[in-house]
Amino acid sequence: MNGLVATLIVVIIVIIVAVVAVVIGMRAKRGAARPESRPADPFHTGDQDSLRGDPRALKAGDIVEVRGHSYTVRGTIRLSEGGWNWAEHLLDDAKGGQVWLAVEEDPDLILSLWTPVADAGEPGPKTIDFAGRTYHSEESGCAEFRSEATTGLAEQGAVRYHDYEASDGSMLGFESYGGADWEASAGEALSRYDVLIYPTAD
Repeated sequence: MNGLVATLIVVIIVIIVAVVAVVIGMRAKRGAARPESRPADPFHTGDQDSLRGDPRALKAGDIVEVRGHSYTVRGTIRLSEGGWNWAEHLLDDAKGGQVWLAVEEDPDLILSLWTPVADAGEPGPKTIDFAGRTYHSEESGCAEFRSEATTGLAEQGAVRYHDYEASDGSMLGFESYGGADWEASAGEALSRYDVLIYPTAD
């Protein structure tokens, strides 16, 4: 009788161990099938890049739509200063109109549109009055550049720059490539939703 009881106890223990092992195995499978959930940056532009194109990947030949106006990328200037890198893309609307689209990360994506202007003077003063606005000096420096496709510049060299900004956010920028005369451009900030990109096939 005692042997029967002992055998029965052993059988029950074996059944319990087997059931526990099956339950643990099923939980492990469910955990493996479920991807790990991680906190995400709510301002990350990954989804926008898939829907509207990635400005950081712009190249000659791509079509860019800025606030409903279509342009073709004619060429690109890649700039670097210290550990800082950014790009300026020459956009052509096929009617003689040309503007520059600047793309940088700080660390968020920053887009701005620049239109060449005349009679803005030269940089240097703390403030510049132009086209009814007073612009205040923001930053200046010297960067290395290399050009791709059509930009009207040498393949590589150095550029001096001086940026100004008005109280309403309007910008005025000056650039001198390779020691040439200063060229001025009026700039405006763009939101990610202002820009739509149609990349050409590689």
